[in-house]
Amino acid sequence: MIPTTKFKAALGGLALIAAAVLPANAATAVPDSVPVATSKPVPKLGYSTQSVKTLNIDFQYQQTGYWCGPAATRIALSARISPPSQQQLANELPTTTNGTDWIGQVTRVLNNHLGTGWYETKEMPNDPPTQAQRDLLWRDVVLDIDNNYPIVANIVAPASNHPPGYPNYTIYHYFTVIGYDSSDQTVLIADPAGFAPTATYWLTFNQLATLIPPKGYAA
Repeated sequence: MIPTTKFKAALGGLALIAAAVLPANAATAVPDSVPVATSKPVPKLGYSTQSVKTLNIDFQYQQTGYWCGPAATRIALSARISPPSQQQLANELPTTTNGTDWIGQVTRVLNNHLGTGWYETKEMPNDPPTQAQRDLLWRDVVLDIDNNYPIVANIVAPASNHPPGYPNYTIYHYFTVIGYDSSDQTVLIADPAGFAPTATYWLTFNQLATLIPPKGYAA
């Protein structure tokens, strides 16, 4: 069942790789459990148990250094339809050499291709996020994945808080959440950047929640 409303918000942000350095704070500290999460084996996509749910996708790495937005959007669409090319999505978003500058552009393109109003833009302006923002994000992860809607997240990852394999500077990026494990509150990421040794990997939910501020996500 598709709900008619899901707490709408709006948020801007670039989707590019940059060497800017952000000040460290509580939100950017890497939790001790991060290495454990990233080394957790990834199940076959589409695998589900009572606590684990993962979605089938058609994965592609981003085809340019600034097409993470189109690539992450394409991954999300592929769970439900035969997706357009990254080039077509880059045109529709639109994406420039500066990246995709607003998560709301992703929300619009997802809904247009799926003929739905499911996706809404959620903002997480507080860094660190509030408990209410964390609660909403976890609710969205579970609700969307259970209904076969991947989440596209716009992240800011300083050197002190990186997903696996990221270079030692601040990364502005888009990736796609395609699964969760409620037994240990981890989330499965499909990352088009190609920094990690694998296309998909687990992150702790806490790290996901600290990566998104001050940007947002489409869910």
